[in-house]
Amino acid sequence: MGFNGVLSGMLILTFYSVIAGLAVAYFYNSVRGVFIGIESHSAQALFASTIADPWTLLFWHSLVILFTIIVVARGIRGGLEKSINLMMPGLLLILLVLLGYASSTGFFMDSFYFLFMPDFSKLSWQAVLIAMGHAFFTLSIGFGTMMAYGAYVNRKISLVRASLWIVFMDTLIALLAGLVIFSIVFANQLEPGMGPGLLFQTLPIAFGQMGGGWLFGSLFFLLVVMAALSSTISMMEPALSWLEQNWGFGRLKGAWFLGGIAWLVGLGTVLSFNLWQNVHLLGERHFFDSLDFLTSSILLPLGGLLMGVFMAWTIRADIRASQIPLKGLSLNLFMITLRYITPVAIIIVFASNLAPDNVWLLSLIALMIYVLYVVNVKRQGGY
Repeated sequence: MGFNGVLSGMLILTFYSVIAGLAVAYFYNSVRGVFIGIESHSAQALFASTIADPWTLLFWHSLVILFTIIVVARGIRGGLEKSINLMMPGLLLILLVLLGYASSTGFFMDSFYFLFMPDFSKLSWQAVLIAMGHAFFTLSIGFGTMMAYGAYVNRKISLVRASLWIVFMDTLIALLAGLVIFSIVFANQLEPGMGPGLLFQTLPIAFGQMGGGWLFGSLFFLLVVMAALSSTISMMEPALSWLEQNWGFGRLKGAWFLGGIAWLVGLGTVLSFNLWQNVHLLGERHFFDSLDFLTSSILLPLGGLLMGVFMAWTIRADIRASQIPLKGLSLNLFMITLRYITPVAIIIVFASNLAPDNVWLLSLIALMIYVLYVVNVKRQGGY
């Protein structure tokens, strides 16, 4: 479980830093006024030329890795805590400013209805599985980020209360960002279902055509950059903590060592958008897609499942009680969810990612293994 957490976090960092670098590049372009008056074909050409140039991607990728190394090397309070304490309030402030602008576009209610009015005809089983998979990523479930941060939390702070706040704030900020983005999209008669292209190809057109677009476009991409950099910091920390505790690395040495590895492996993602487009690793996936599939579809669900099993059946009851001080009905609901609902849900997500054509067969096999494990734990006097 621990090795899975360290490995998945570092692997995600190797390609996430390239995407974060792209966001930094677009913030820089916005500040320079590149998007002012930009047309659709120009926005598409800008994106295509940016990812087609390995040297451009390498520069911004290197900049993100360097920033991450410097922050993490400064330690818990001087680096992690100080940077997060600056970036998170700043992120929320920028988001609220953009929300105020979005409400003045005249399309705020269109955005609201688009997000919140249910259309159950589009709610497929596959959509539910995709949403569950996204939940792992957005909440950092399944890799070591939460374990590392949890280990640094003061013992007087309730982990249960902190977890609830994390889920609430993560969801709230995501919904606010959705209201901002789709208000801008609808105000400029753009297509809302563009996927990742919405960020780097569609929104620059909107900012280029609107009044005050330079300011709000720059604020928006600054928001994306701050969110991305706060994530790269959290991805390196578990591996650095592991090196400190098991191999005697100092923070400075460990940060540069891990940063060097992330930078080197990240070259594969940089090249997969241009020179290595036809180089495939897992099936028909190129380097970037392979890492994305390996982490989000395999390592994260596996890590979440292992953590759930560990907390539900493996850890001593007294240790669990000291970390999760629930009693009565709350404790019973928590344990029922952890032991019987969570494993089934994660196994189905896992199976759908690995074998979409044989989801139920693979899920059944995995559930049988889980049941055998539980029976064995109980037979040995486990919890």
